[in-house]
Amino acid sequence: MAPTLNERIEQALRRVQNPRIKSDVVSADMVRDVATTTDGKVRFTLLLDAKDDASLVRETRQAVEKLDGVTEVRVGVKDPAQASSGEPAPAPAAAPRRALPMMEQKAPAARVPAPTPVPYPHLGRILAVSSGKGGVGKSTIATNLAISLARAGYRVGLMDADIYGPNIPRMMGVNAPPDVHGDKIVPLQAHGVKIISIGFLIERDQPAIWRGPIIMKVITQFLRDVEWGELDYFLVDMPPGTGDAQLSLVQATHVDGAVIVTTPQEVAAGDALRGAKMFDRVDVPVLGIVENMSYFESPDTGKPLAIFGSGGGQRLADELEIPLFGNVPLYPPVLEGGDAGTPIVVAEPLSAAAKALTAVAEQVVTAFDLILPPRS
Repeated sequence: MAPTLNERIEQALRRVQNPRIKSDVVSADMVRDVATTTDGKVRFTLLLDAKDDASLVRETRQAVEKLDGVTEVRVGVKDPAQASSGEPAPAPAAAPRRALPMMEQKAPAARVPAPTPVPYPHLGRILAVSSGKGGVGKSTIATNLAISLARAGYRVGLMDADIYGPNIPRMMGVNAPPDVHGDKIVPLQAHGVKIISIGFLIERDQPAIWRGPIIMKVITQFLRDVEWGELDYFLVDMPPGTGDAQLSLVQATHVDGAVIVTTPQEVAAGDALRGAKMFDRVDVPVLGIVENMSYFESPDTGKPLAIFGSGGGQRLADELEIPLFGNVPLYPPVLEGGDAGTPIVVAEPLSAAAKALTAVAEQVVTAFDLILPPRS
């Protein structure tokens, strides 16, 4: 009798090895809640410890996708600690019943002290590009800053730490699984910038439903296990807010400075203030504020129109006693270039928006020169 689809899924997953524990993911009871449909759709949960390689998600998905009759595969990811509260799900019939140690714990795990930040001197000056809320154009600022620095002759890396909404691949116009040489991931390159993003490792429509330990693992792996080479500037595009990714970054390495992106309205500036205060509390200097979508230049009169209000960025800078690095106008080709993978400093370098972004990059260099020792 031919094996069933569930049996073939189990056989395929038994060929996926977890190098940390030297066992396949089925025997280690990392695979839970396998479900299939008559038209070949497969769903299952992978229990991924913070110490495990995040690429196991891709490997398990690809192993099942190769099976005849499978039309779609979705992998949910959980921290093993999340599954420890209830009874463990039964292992597949052919596998011995074996749970990971963390899943067998009944008492709460002991509190783990915060990790000590690890220096990565080859990354150069590490800059977090952050915002208090979404929709202010933070990733647009990050990509154009990175390219502006590269065009000024600096060696630049760009890490997409927006785990939940990785937009850097689309904005930089490059998206493919990165190569691996030895034990190092090779970053992709575009517009003179080296890039890594979780978007290169998961499907475009796959949600990253991950909690703190997994986010910390991904960020640490992007810092430690990517072949960045020697860089002058290392930009990190943060997710909006003050959550796990921000805390994970400052716990993983020494961040030299941050730039806060806002728009002119008071609501955005208020959220940006909280983001700036977060960096202040973890001893990361906020170098300056960038006000995006500051004004729209009327095509009829050439006069600036304050569509989203005015002055929010300057008021925020004054309150924090730091400089306003620039006012970037609302210019439709900026959006179009981001969607097409051709940022505005590449597509229209002489436009007002591109000039403003280039000036912001110059301000960043000047600010770092004031607070850090001269580069050798």
